Amino acid sequence: MSIHVTSEIGTLKRVMLHRPGTELEQLVPRELERLLFDDIPYLKTARREHDIFADILKGQGVEVVYLEDLMAETLEQSPELRREFIEAFIRESGSMALLYQEPLLGFLEAIEDAKELVLKTMTGVRLDELKVKGLSPLVELAGTDDQFILDPIPNLYFTRDPFAAIGHGVSLNRMFSQTRRRESIYGKYILEHHPELSGKTRFYYSREDPFSIEGGDILNLSRRVLAVGISQRTTPAAIELLAQRIFEDETASIDTILALDIPNIRAFMHLDTVLTQVDHDKFTIHPEILDSLRIYELSKGEGKEKLHVAELTGPLPAVLGAHLGLDRVTMIRCGGRDRIASEREQWNDGSNTLCIAPGKVIVYDRNYITNSILERNGIEVLEMPSAELSRGRGGPRCMSMPLIREEL
Repeated sequence: MSIHVTSEIGTLKRVMLHRPGTELEQLVPRELERLLFDDIPYLKTARREHDIFADILKGQGVEVVYLEDLMAETLEQSPELRREFIEAFIRESGSMALLYQEPLLGFLEAIEDAKELVLKTMTGVRLDELKVKGLSPLVELAGTDDQFILDPIPNLYFTRDPFAAIGHGVSLNRMFSQTRRRESIYGKYILEHHPELSGKTRFYYSREDPFSIEGGDILNLSRRVLAVGISQRTTPAAIELLAQRIFEDETASIDTILALDIPNIRAFMHLDTVLTQVDHDKFTIHPEILDSLRIYELSKGEGKEKLHVAELTGPLPAVLGAHLGLDRVTMIRCGGRDRIASEREQWNDGSNTLCIAPGKVIVYDRNYITNSILERNGIEVLEMPSAELSRGRGGPRCMSMPLIREEL
């Protein structure tokens, strides 16, 4: 297996998901904001909804692989790799993990089954599980036995963000929030050490780089054109660094990057929450961004100039059409012309579609106005339930990491 993604709409052949786990049951009201949730999903129903999502994909001929399985297969290769992962994970898990480093290391190493170990790092570890007393007496007296020494990682079912497939390579991302930063550790180990991927993947960005970038902001428009959102979670500096490395790679076919500057607010946290491609010449869009959007074109510079950057003045449909070689691009408005419906359905990820073939998308069933408009525009709509999954503020595209798409 090697990564191959050169579009948003080529027939999806292989995709990576993460089935929501008990990390969601570690959410409590006082920690929601820090852990980037607005509400607490009901795990049993969230899993049922996610299984339906996976079944829809499988029913369309897509091979579904799971993050937790790939990671377990990676660690099973050697005890040395397993210990290296545990030590790296603890180092990046904050001050409490470092304070209890030795008992935490012993606790995790004692978990023999590789998948159980992986799931435990996702769920988190509480003080009472370590069964130690006196190591930090004031912490233990002033705190509670159920305080987390190793924080849970509840956002993991949004597999799109920690890394992004770009052609035959990836951007292994530095996540914006400290809460999510450990998510990309799994991607690092899988991409560097899994027997099917090791040595086959080019890295255009590193999680050690200083600027934040997330996969929800990265859209493969064609073999030649990449779109990246300047957003709440992706900085212009990160896009510049990504562009330089792609242009330096003689095997990469991308020669143009469009940086789309969207409002820096939680509702529009990533580009794919307001814009996704659903067919060769059709995109879903949240209409609120159309009047405020600024678009920049990045291409390879000449001489000492590493990059050439220019602001484009045309409307988004015209820019997309010009770069995709199309006479006309249709922008399908989330919620249609109704402002209230548009805001409501965008909040519930009406613009966050997962295209599994040209003109065929998976969407949340709750966005019935947008879904109806998509169908009227000739798009085949495959609906999935979302009562609980949507509480995490992410849709079908957010919950999926394409690894292989067919060429258009």
